[in-house]
Amino acid sequence: MSTHIAMNTTGNQTLSCHMDIFEGVAYAPVFLVGLVLNIVALSVFFAKRATWTGTHIYMLNLSVADCALILFLPFRIYDSFLCLSNLNLCSILISIHYINMYASIFTVTAISIHRYVAVKFPFQTRAWHSKKGARVVCGAVWIIVLAISIMFSIANSPSQLSSCFERRENISLGWLVVLGVLGYLAPLFIMLFCSILIILVLLKKKNEDTTSDKNIVGIVTANLIVFVICFTPIHVGYLLMYLGDNYILHGVWLVCKWITSTNCFLDSISYYFLLKE
Repeated sequence: MSTHIAMNTTGNQTLSCHMDIFEGVAYAPVFLVGLVLNIVALSVFFAKRATWTGTHIYMLNLSVADCALILFLPFRIYDSFLCLSNLNLCSILISIHYINMYASIFTVTAISIHRYVAVKFPFQTRAWHSKKGARVVCGAVWIIVLAISIMFSIANSPSQLSSCFERRENISLGWLVVLGVLGYLAPLFIMLFCSILIILVLLKKKNEDTTSDKNIVGIVTANLIVFVICFTPIHVGYLLMYLGDNYILHGVWLVCKWITSTNCFLDSISYYFLLKE
């Protein structure tokens, strides 16, 4: 339920302020569940610090990305009920949302490649699946994501916002292509390729069906499922909002963004399989 309640003016910018109870109620459990699960995950990770592997580094990186979103959600909930009028802060909050999303996308893609290389070439590629190699990859992920966030900060400057989390205009076709191809389709195809090959390699080990192999299949499958559930809707939403904007499409867009935010606790499925291993 969305109810218009005021008009706030900041500098030369006028923004529409409205109360959206649905968004506030929907994001509240995501914040609470995500906060609890990520606190537990981080405490367990650091408790087992002496036995970390490269995969732990990737998962820690994923948890950090999730925490970035979780810290952003209270502002989103507050805006749903009382409205934020600081547009500079709003631009930062929008950037944080995309930092989480694309840091998660690129990290789970790196995990898939890491798993494939580790399973297919366990002895020849030790440098890749070492902790040092994982740190280098995670560092590269954050450089790419921060570059994207800077560009998003420019694209979502205060002059481009009609309310704290709403743009006056839809994203451009160029951004749509970049985000759709490089931010979604390419990682999805890489994950599918790696996941299928990993499962095929493990299926050939008929007489060596170990618990570790089952955990590898579990974490690969979990990452792929979370990826498809969380990140497919919002990229479809980009396309729908570009093609047209009306009340129904806007509602679909809000639901798509909410689904994306659930990755901050659905990633705990991956943590579960990792810690079992």
